[in-house]
Amino acid sequence: MKINAIVATRMTSSRLPGKVMMDLYGQPALVRLIERLRQSKFIQNIVIATTTNNEDDVIEQTAAAQNVLFYRGSEEDVLARTVEAAEAIDTDYIVQVTSDCPLIDAETIDTVIGRMLEHPYLDYVGNDLIRTYPLGFGAEIFRTKTLSEINKITQDAADREHVSLYIYERPEKYKLSNVEAPVYLRHPEYRLTLDTVDDYNLIKHIFEKLYPCKQHFGLFDIVKYFQIHPELALMNKLIQQKKPR
Repeated sequence: MKINAIVATRMTSSRLPGKVMMDLYGQPALVRLIERLRQSKFIQNIVIATTTNNEDDVIEQTAAAQNVLFYRGSEEDVLARTVEAAEAIDTDYIVQVTSDCPLIDAETIDTVIGRMLEHPYLDYVGNDLIRTYPLGFGAEIFRTKTLSEINKITQDAADREHVSLYIYERPEKYKLSNVEAPVYLRHPEYRLTLDTVDDYNLIKHIFEKLYPCKQHFGLFDIVKYFQIHPELALMNKLIQQKKPR
């Protein structure tokens, strides 16, 4: 059984262009995410799925330098790009983590993957259907076969942009499961995603404070740090998160 992570990313983000290359304690955000994905017990390969635009050459170069796979496809049709990347490496399961999540830890990802492995009749497992984790700790897993079928069914613009939207909007058709955070880590009010300058300043601060002490720090360490420094949660509290529809 092949379980691979596919990270769709590009340089031309509307809110914060080039964010995946922004420095987090000496390395680009994309490299920090790759480091954290590599700690997973289940993920066999990481595929960086970027676009054919010249601006994204640096993403391909970064993936190659990190010795991870990459695929280049449509800029706007993220669904097709993800399916094509998955089929190119012949993976059974797609683990989807967005490039906005350089803080996500392997424990969170593996909890989501573990749920699918324990209940293989499920079509989709994620931790954002009812969000109990901080924003920026979202992880999903589903079969390549399922996504390939959806790629042939829908032409809806939102479905093409948000890869798993078609699945989790249809609980009558697909068997869905939501993973909830342990009590101590249950902080959906924390915004730990990289989408604005304020987000970057907060995430940069977290890496500068925690990484030197513990390279593979996790959500437990972040929550503990926030409990000591509650003012940090105010740095980006007023930012409105964009919704798929």
